[in-house]
This record gives sequence, structure tokens and C-alpha cells, in this order.
Amino acid sequence: MAAISARNLSFTYAGAEKPSMENINIEIEKGEFVVLTGPSGCGKTTLCRCLNGLIPNFYSGDFRGDLELEGVNVKDKTTAELASRVGFVFQNPENQLFSLSVERDVGFGLENLGVPREEAIKRVDWAMEVTGISDLRGKAPYELSGGQQQRAAIAGVLAMHPGIIVLDEPTSFLDPKSAVEIVDVIAKLSRELDLTTLLVEHRLDIVARYANRVIIMDQGRVALDGPPSEVFNEQARLIGIGLPKVTMLFHLLHYEGFELTRNPVTVEEASADLRRLLAK
Repeated sequence: MAAISARNLSFTYAGAEKPSMENINIEIEKGEFVVLTGPSGCGKTTLCRCLNGLIPNFYSGDFRGDLELEGVNVKDKTTAELASRVGFVFQNPENQLFSLSVERDVGFGLENLGVPREEAIKRVDWAMEVTGISDLRGKAPYELSGGQQQRAAIAGVLAMHPGIIVLDEPTSFLDPKSAVEIVDVIAKLSRELDLTTLLVEHRLDIVARYANRVIIMDQGRVALDGPPSEVFNEQARLIGIGLPKVTMLFHLLHYEGFELTRNPVTVEEASADLRRLLAK
């Protein structure tokens, strides 16, 4: 059973003339780390709103097709019921952090789900430990750096023990160093906890190395779907995706007539391929 299964999924917002998302057909298996990207307005956010139940529960419009999360149809569940299955991390952590301390923020979702106090305390302690913020439990969110705030937001989601975690451009408000650190944390947790992870991101230089798959959307549809080395091709560039710099370098080498067997997505892959070329 796929963790996420969409069949002919379409949605048109009330009053809109055309669908924001049309005929989406994807299956994401348990434990996969998938990067979702595409130009602004391509439908990424709409798909994410479907995954956490905001569509069709809060946004009115024409919802068609089927979307199942761990075998459960989103049409049959409220957003609150989906919260224990799907954790959602917003682009700006300040949208999730509002309590007087990190500890209270991390436990907020559990309180709303009615988790017994003793169990909630255990989960909060665990979530702060795995995200590396145990020493920040008493601090107010506004005292934290951007990276620390994002870790606190992720801890609050993990405390609810979801099988699926969706992150909407979690590096947007971070400097490059903090962005690398937070993506590394996400990837590490995804592996260790066997989470199904859907990461919406445009900074592909940072996230490509961790992805099992990359899904590129364009004009409300899935344009490309596959391993990064296959998806980062000429079509992706023409759509307007900011390909990793090492991938762009190898595109240029290919145009110059060099024999290449793949599109590297990391410096390590590129280095290995260059050594092979130079050895000929």
C-alpha cells in the first residue's frame, strides 16, 4: 500500500476560471524522500493543501479524483483526523510557533489531539531530543534563530507521530548554512524514523542529494517524475527549474561533445565522472 496515492486529482478554487491542479497521478511509497518543485503558481501549494486536508475541508472549490493517505481517503476525514497521519511544516516557522516557550509549542498539537499528559510529555521530550533542541525547551520562540525555529516547528509535527511529513519550502527564510543544516536534519530523521517525506523546495542544490525522487510540476500538472539524475534534464531547465550547478555544468559539457553517462546531482558524483572522462 502506497503512503500517498493520487488518482486523477484535480482542484479548482471557487471563482477561478481554470484548475490550479489537474489530473495528478502519483504514488509515493512508505519511506520515500520526494522533492516537489516547479515554478511559482504550478500547483505545488494546492497539492500540499490536499495532503493535510485543508482541501477540501477549508478551501471551497471543485475537488475531483481521489487522494489516499496510508489507505485513507482524505474526503472521509477531517483535518484534525488527518493530523496524526500527516505532519505539515510551514514555509515560515513563525506561523507555527506562538506559545511562550518551545516546550509548549512542541506539545500544542498533542494537547489538541487529546493525548494523555504522561504520553504527551514523553513525546515532547523525544521530539525535542531527535531535533536537537532539548536545551531550548524554556526559551521563547522569538529568542531563537531561524534554523532553531524551524527545528522547533519540525519537533511539534514529529511529536504527533505522523507517518507522512510535508514541508513547504522550509529553507526559504534561512541563510545557506542554516538551510543545509535543516535539510540534513530532515533527511536524517526521514531515514531513522522511516518517514514518508515530501519536501517542497526550489533550492535544488541543497536538497537534490537526499531525494529518492523529484516531481516537477508545471501549469497544474506533473511534468516530470523520477530519480534526480533523470529528471534534471533539458525539459526541466526549459520549465524554469533552477537545476543544481553541477548538473548545469555537465549539460554544458554534453553540448561541447563530451561523453557523459548521467546527470550528476552532487559534487561527489560530478568529480567521479570527471575523473572517468580525464582517464580516457
